[in-house]
Amino acid sequence: MRIKLLSSLIALALMGCGDKQSAADQASQTSAPTEQASAKPATQAEVEAETARLNEWFEVKYEEGIMRSPIQLAFLGRSERQGEIDQMSEAALEDNLAFTRKNLEELKSSFDYNKLSHDAKISYDLWVYQAEAELASDAFRYNGYVFEQMNAVHTFFPTLMISFHHVASKEDMDNFNNRLKEIGRALDQLVEGSKTNAAKGVRPPYFAFEEVIKASQAIITGAPFDDGDDSSIWSAAKSKIAALVENETIDQATDDALQAEAKTNLLEHFKPAYERLIAWQKEDQPNASPEAKGVSELPNGVAFYNERLANQTTTALTADEIHEIGLKEVARLRKEMLAAKDAFGFEGDLGEYFVFLRDTKDDERLYYPNTDEGRQGYIDDATAAIENIKSMLPDYFGILPKADMVVKRVEPFREQDGAAQHYYPSTPDGSRPGIYYAHLSDMTAMPKRELEVIAYHEGLPGHHMQIAIAQELEGVPTFRTQAGFTAYIEGWALYTEWLAKQMPGTYQDPLTEFGRLGSEMWRAIRLVLDTGLHAKGWTEQQAVDYFKENSAITEEQARSEVRRYLVLPGQATSYKIGMLKIQELLAKAQAELGDKFDYRDFHDVVLGGGAVPLSVLESMVNTWIEESK
Repeated sequence: MRIKLLSSLIALALMGCGDKQSAADQASQTSAPTEQASAKPATQAEVEAETARLNEWFEVKYEEGIMRSPIQLAFLGRSERQGEIDQMSEAALEDNLAFTRKNLEELKSSFDYNKLSHDAKISYDLWVYQAEAELASDAFRYNGYVFEQMNAVHTFFPTLMISFHHVASKEDMDNFNNRLKEIGRALDQLVEGSKTNAAKGVRPPYFAFEEVIKASQAIITGAPFDDGDDSSIWSAAKSKIAALVENETIDQATDDALQAEAKTNLLEHFKPAYERLIAWQKEDQPNASPEAKGVSELPNGVAFYNERLANQTTTALTADEIHEIGLKEVARLRKEMLAAKDAFGFEGDLGEYFVFLRDTKDDERLYYPNTDEGRQGYIDDATAAIENIKSMLPDYFGILPKADMVVKRVEPFREQDGAAQHYYPSTPDGSRPGIYYAHLSDMTAMPKRELEVIAYHEGLPGHHMQIAIAQELEGVPTFRTQAGFTAYIEGWALYTEWLAKQMPGTYQDPLTEFGRLGSEMWRAIRLVLDTGLHAKGWTEQQAVDYFKENSAITEEQARSEVRRYLVLPGQATSYKIGMLKIQELLAKAQAELGDKFDYRDFHDVVLGGGAVPLSVLESMVNTWIEESK
């Protein structure tokens, strides 16, 4: 059973039905009859009144929606329902769908589309788009993987408690302790969902079982679960309580009582639930195919993958079309990589240069030491790269984020050698900074050439820039500040890797320029491999070999990436498709506006409405171009 969670938390966007028209088409057609039904053009007063009424409705419904999710409230820095965890049962999914269906019907029956302002029509269409995608996704309720190594919630729960559950009072800590019990209940519900899927013949590839078991065991290793050093969750609990004592919020007796309760809940609720998860994974693992297969091999899999592509790219591109775009981009980038190789002074061919970069681990030009000093050096240098770019942002952006961001190492219980770096957003009020997380357990998987480009992608002007600005937007309905369209979000981050090259003081040597090209090459390769694995019958090893043939990626990194694509079908295609669309719109604006073109204006249009489908973004930019003329 597919369990619905906040998509921005665990990056599982809602799915629509692959053999029906897209949600975007449905949304645009929904509004058309309303426009045609209007007998005469609306007056300005009518537009203002209907728009105000709609925006008020959006705020009411958005608030009702987030109040249904304690996790979403915590992620937003809110204090309501702080002692709870979302319901993860099938009944809860049905309830969420009923809530969405009721709101959608109310929206369509209560407002006159023709009496809305231009921006209000965009908001209307986006609400319909998201709602109809969620409802259509029910056709694939049992197709998703509940537990896998990338975005499943067994590792998110400790992160939620450690990084996002704020404790400033005894009540907050009481809620923390109650959430430890709630996590046990939620995990059991998720296990039941996984069993339902397995009974229908849908289970993740063999390697996902190994990673889920490994991560779950790491979470419940250490005190108070055994005699080892403090586990991450126990250390966090004690630290939060100690801070209350230090601030004289509680006395020592209350400290002792809170610690005792936390320990009891960890041992009697938290740990047993993870043990039941581990037992279920071990029980079902023998039923998994010994060779990883794409989702098209699973029941209802072809339609499921087609919808994943439509959902993740927000386009109508087919698997074959995306595959061909990927092949062309790989060929183009290989030529640019040759030039960067020659500038570095390497005399062999490109394949030999890949091997040199991949295998020369003791060259200080190429890698940090695989020591704690090397790990701290990476964090320091990534922070410095982000600080440097900050000084240039006003030349390229009118709207700037208010929230700060930091670079951190991934917590030990979920750190994986060679796994992809990632970003957790700041709170809308800026009280919690955005976090760029880096996997640093194996520094030989973190080459120096990639440091800059990853910092720009995850931090500034990439994810933090876009997401923080979206959350801080004023003058748009709140739901738009929290919208998540993967092609827009990841396309923007990849676009900013290229944009940073246009800024002074970046990619100053051939090695970091090769790192930039290598990062873009990764995303081009993803178009080939994702479609290859899920639509063309490629094997895991075939995909790993292709990756190594066209990049300097290590065997471990390549396998980690390929396994990511196998459990998140379609997601990897969103980056390059989104980037290409933004670059296409930029080139059009520069060509048509000439001397009137200003990067700040263009970027403010792209970022100033929150995340949107690519078709909506194109419409917004085209409107701006015409108005600027």
